[in-house]
Amino acid sequence: MPPPPAGVGSRVSLRYRLPESGAEAFTDVVGHLEALSPVVVVRTKSGELVEINPTDVVSVRELSHAPVRNSQIRAVEHAAALAWPGNEHQWLDGWLLRAAGGAGKAANSAVPLLFSSDLSALSAIAQWYGARGLPPWLALPERLLPVRADGVDPHRVLTVALSGDLDVTLPPLPDDRWLQISGRDVPVEVLSAVIDGDVGFATVADAAVGRVAVTTAPDGTKWAGLSEVTVRSDRRRQGHGRALCDVLLAWAAARGATHAYAQVPDDNAAANGLAESMGFRLHHRARYVLL
Repeated sequence: MPPPPAGVGSRVSLRYRLPESGAEAFTDVVGHLEALSPVVVVRTKSGELVEINPTDVVSVRELSHAPVRNSQIRAVEHAAALAWPGNEHQWLDGWLLRAAGGAGKAANSAVPLLFSSDLSALSAIAQWYGARGLPPWLALPERLLPVRADGVDPHRVLTVALSGDLDVTLPPLPDDRWLQISGRDVPVEVLSAVIDGDVGFATVADAAVGRVAVTTAPDGTKWAGLSEVTVRSDRRRQGHGRALCDVLLAWAAARGATHAYAQVPDDNAAANGLAESMGFRLHHRARYVLL
């Protein structure tokens, strides 16, 4: 069996060999993984449990935890783009172009956010970034535009509904200790930038730091975006990351956020594990592509 892209509980499309067929015949099943051993068990939307011998599994592809419309992907990506606008941004034919002197791809990429976004703008996007001495990165959510290029830094966008009324006070700027623990070379003016929203910075037990931004999607939903979550290497596996995220999300919920998202690299097992342990589930995938 190929290594599953996610663990038990994830929603997948699984292709497997039909063991009773005389020839090589295959079929697919879509549902939630209930077990991986001794047999693979997938629970379909109707509640049927499909049992499959692991040796018959040909491929496994992780899907969003529940079916997601393109408009819902745009809504989350819109809120996320407002949370990382860089220190310069501009709308161009439905794309939001962001520049921050090269300090990370999130604040130095163009993202298609409107239905009018199409590939005709790519030349102008390349010129805009070229005039600023920056590489023309595109932040591409899955399914929205068919740009053919090798993906760079593919990541998962995970979401969760928020609840709770605990009020927490966070500063709108990172202090020197926050910057030291973070270790990232991102200017304060880029870290603190947000469009029509609020941003806060937390430090927990002198061991973990993180950033949260509350912005509003076009449908009116207030989203909390977690980012820059860092735990000191000598203080990991002690619960500080979870405690930090709890503080950040409590602050966001007190400011009206009803949902939260986290953009996590595919290959960051620790970050994906932490997010999923807190109830975050896959909403969609995205990737950075260089023009």
